[in-house]
Amino acid sequence: MKKKQVEKEQNNEKQLPRQETTLGEDIFQLLLKIVLIILAVILVFTFMYGMARINDVSMKPAIKDGDLVMYYRLDKRFVSGDIAVFKKDGRTTTGRVVINGATQISQDIYFDTTQFQNGVDFPITVGEGQIFVLGDNRPEASDSRIYGCINIKDVKGKAIAVIRTRGL
Repeated sequence: MKKKQVEKEQNNEKQLPRQETTLGEDIFQLLLKIVLIILAVILVFTFMYGMARINDVSMKPAIKDGDLVMYYRLDKRFVSGDIAVFKKDGRTTTGRVVINGATQISQDIYFDTTQFQNGVDFPITVGEGQIFVLGDNRPEASDSRIYGCINIKDVKGKAIAVIRTRGL
């Protein structure tokens, strides 16, 4: 019994008294935490995710003129129907990925897919390290029917969210 009491007293002696912090120290710690959180968010949005404002009607109604698109940078493997965010002719835009030989099931597409007169010649085979994209608004879309396949190195990422900015 005495042995337990001695151990308890020794443990109590080992605990240091809690030091009170000043208001200035508390504020400094709070600001440090805020800075670390901001730094973490910046790093995540620099290397993993991205945001782009889309200023065309190629993907209407899915993505409208002026919408913000959040995309994931690290996954460059696409399946039919994914929306790719890419840079073409100096501007960032989007398009729905089409896969060689895959049946295309597209919802909310109300127009026929036609070939443009000044576009690429069909049939076309998408090469390794490339994707072929179509806009949902087929008559007005600027897509691979005009400029051909897109190199994966020009793709910024895969769209994961659309933020409507109209009326804000």
